[in-house]
Amino acid sequence: MILLKSERLYFRPLTMADVDTFVELLERNRHFWTIHEPKHHESFYTRDVQLEKLAETQQQVKLGKEYTWGIFLSDTSQLIGSISVYSIRRLPFSSAHIGYSLDESMTQQGFGTEALIAALRFAFRDFGLHRVEALVSPRNEASIKMLEKVGMVREGQLRKNLFINGRWEDHYLYSMIEDEF
Repeated sequence: MILLKSERLYFRPLTMADVDTFVELLERNRHFWTIHEPKHHESFYTRDVQLEKLAETQQQVKLGKEYTWGIFLSDTSQLIGSISVYSIRRLPFSSAHIGYSLDESMTQQGFGTEALIAALRFAFRDFGLHRVEALVSPRNEASIKMLEKVGMVREGQLRKNLFINGRWEDHYLYSMIEDEF
């Protein structure tokens, strides 16, 4: 089990014991997260589906293709989001994507930036990746600001890349190379 820590947060893989708390987090942020992400079927917000997703994530971890952590406040152990280094590709690429979701009530407090830095540190220093990429909706100004704050560089725009709320939407591609971290 890979654990991460930052100044105000700690990160650990979610377990079966976390499923109910995670489903509550999903429910609480259902509208907020679907502004820039695909809508999910009603069953997505159930314990059974989240148990299946957790098992899938654990399998991806065993294969070395993904690392996902719950984001917890250090002082209260409250689950406030999740962050993943996923789609890991070995040489000749040595790259991955990074994605995150933060409880709406915890935004604009620097927690997202803190989590992103911790996950990038793992990706580059601990895991030895060469390149990390992030996709972000051009309308998601807060996420763009966060990516740029940590030093990720916008490389371009992917046209009609993701189906969100009934239409294909463009996304910016951001990246960071290991020696830029």
